[in-house]
Amino acid sequence: MIDSHTHLVLCDGDEAELVAAARTAGVGRMLTVGMDAETNPAAIAAIERHQEVFAAIGRHPNEAGGFDDSTVAEITRLGGHEKVRAIGETGLDYYRDGAPRADQRRAFAAQIEIAVELGLPIVIHARDPEDGSEAVDEIFATLDARAAGHPVILHCFSAPARVDDAAERGWHCSFAGNVTYPSAKELRFAAAKVPDDLLLVETDAPYLSPQPLRGKRNQPANVVETAKVVAAERGVSYERLERTVEANAAALFGW
Repeated sequence: MIDSHTHLVLCDGDEAELVAAARTAGVGRMLTVGMDAETNPAAIAAIERHQEVFAAIGRHPNEAGGFDDSTVAEITRLGGHEKVRAIGETGLDYYRDGAPRADQRRAFAAQIEIAVELGLPIVIHARDPEDGSEAVDEIFATLDARAAGHPVILHCFSAPARVDDAAERGWHCSFAGNVTYPSAKELRFAAAKVPDDLLLVETDAPYLSPQPLRGKRNQPANVVETAKVVAAERGVSYERLERTVEANAAALFGW
């Protein structure tokens, strides 16, 4: 099994123990994701310590304030590391509005350019208020205009109404622990619709622990619980889903 999106530096416990627990659970590869000036170098340090760990480097939309040329230079530099396999997470977050929207848009556009320049997939964060789709719609339009045909991962996929649109564009949809929640019927329906070759699973640890572990901090080993639910929803065995997502991640991240 793989974890296509985690944040090792934010998880509770010793990093080596988290990686070992994931290995014991059958998780052979994981992508730890940087979000700002502190967590990006931490992600680089993690990939140098652990064979199973690879990284994405970027600036989260809620951390987009003050994004400037020096930020571009730093992400580009770190993105050149041999074990950095994606740029992001980037995108738009209109749920929290943790940074001005103009800053979010500027950071998003710049990181698309970096990803295209380096030939790396783009990891997308998209979040809207419960009653809207402005961020998701804008992200789709921006990627269409600036990165048509480029590999995209819609991390923590949460736009079930756009699952067919994502598939038409060849974008990967990665499902996190929230797909296991009893209220997430539309999300599970979307997980069943994603084409085999575009499906991924993740933890987004330490967030979004799957249903059997809700109330506890998440960790990469727990991706197994999410994968079990996705497999059941797709009407396939866990072993078949495991082979599918492992192959997809290997092709996308080259690990």
